Amino acid sequence: MVSRPDVPDLPYKPQNGVKYFKLIAEPVRREILPGLYINGWGYNGSIPGPTIQVYSGDYVNIRVVNHLPQATSVHWHGLDVPNIMDGVPEIEPSPKIEPGGYFDYHFKIINPPGTHMYHTHFNTPVQQMMGLGGAFIILSHNRNTDIQRDYFLMLQEFTVTGLMMGEIMPGTYDLDPMSHDFNFFTINGRCFPYVTPLRVKAGENVRIRLGNIVHNAHPMHIHGHQFTISASDGNTISTNNRLVKNTVNVASGETYDLEFKANNPGNWPFHCHIPHHMSNNMQMKMGGMTTVIEYQ
Repeated sequence: MVSRPDVPDLPYKPQNGVKYFKLIAEPVRREILPGLYINGWGYNGSIPGPTIQVYSGDYVNIRVVNHLPQATSVHWHGLDVPNIMDGVPEIEPSPKIEPGGYFDYHFKIINPPGTHMYHTHFNTPVQQMMGLGGAFIILSHNRNTDIQRDYFLMLQEFTVTGLMMGEIMPGTYDLDPMSHDFNFFTINGRCFPYVTPLRVKAGENVRIRLGNIVHNAHPMHIHGHQFTISASDGNTISTNNRLVKNTVNVASGETYDLEFKANNPGNWPFHCHIPHHMSNNMQMKMGGMTTVIEYQ
């Protein structure tokens, strides 16, 4: 299974060969720094939403319940599903889900193992920037893997209102989803140094899966190591075509799988390389979209 620091898994109930999930779109109060909360929208009490983990060949039924004050939908980003299950009601026969209602998305997982996402696809400029998205991981039945650590990181950004530039004060703050003046940048719903480190041991093979569903591209840079890009948008890259890099630019809507050997002990930053994305509300201290590769 894939580890998601600071984000829960979405449980399911198996019945007659189908995995039944329940995803609740609702207002969420999320702590992004100690004592500093945002009023956003998420799923099952979490921003980003809980991670869905399934296997190729699974049959799934995902009931999406709408506790938001407006209609919504869910799009299974990168998955090959029937048109009515794709979650874009303004174009497709897939319905919008009115407040208080629900819809059962049901389909077979026909994609191969890979990293995908899910997110709202109704009133998208508001709803995605309020936090409505999560990871959708398709696992492999083949357990003969040389990967010892497998992580997923969701990249998000928010415009938090009520704070002067450079100010960090405990409290609960509203978001302005239509503003491009982003002042807080998160990994799995938290800002550094509140982000849980990615813990590894020397000699392990490590995979980091990255997903981005928001406005900006984020060039993610690792210190002290080189990685290969083993997959893009849920599609495995053949060994001969894999790039060796230490920075990958994750555009909106993209996922990447990065793999590296933990061969250089220490505490190593892994962060977005856009300067103010490494800060919390433009403070001088390091923050924002930053985590640590921490050797144990």
